[in-house]
Amino acid sequence: MVKLIIGHKGSGKTKKMIDLANSTVEESDGSIVFINKNHRLMYDLSHKIRVVCMEDYPHITNSDEYIGFIYGIISSDHDIDVMFIDGILKHADVSLGNLPEFINRLKTISDNFELDFVVSLSAEKEEMIGVDFSGCEVLN
Repeated sequence: MVKLIIGHKGSGKTKKMIDLANSTVEESDGSIVFINKNHRLMYDLSHKIRVVCMEDYPHITNSDEYIGFIYGIISSDHDIDVMFIDGILKHADVSLGNLPEFINRLKTISDNFELDFVVSLSAEKEEMIGVDFSGCEVLN
């Protein structure tokens, strides 16, 4: 399942994701991955969470490469239960325009590999034109 945390900048999305990731890692038997734009959150997350900082991968520049990157993470750890992606609109040229396709691809990956995605977006639901929210859960 793809779970979305939406709202404009400053609405507490990242704090909610950190809290959710830290509580999820305590309840989960599998691996938890947290993808963030930079190293800023590294010490706010449990040491049991694999933190991936996108600034370490500057050559991932579009949504196709980003999806390939996600497949690479999954292929290196078949025990991932949840993958958190904070601020997706700040990563790899993902925009509101290509968000519908990106969310659909995450849904497919989620179904194929039996893992959940929790994604934060700096936008309101009304701004996400064309996104199919079936198979998604909005957490706020």
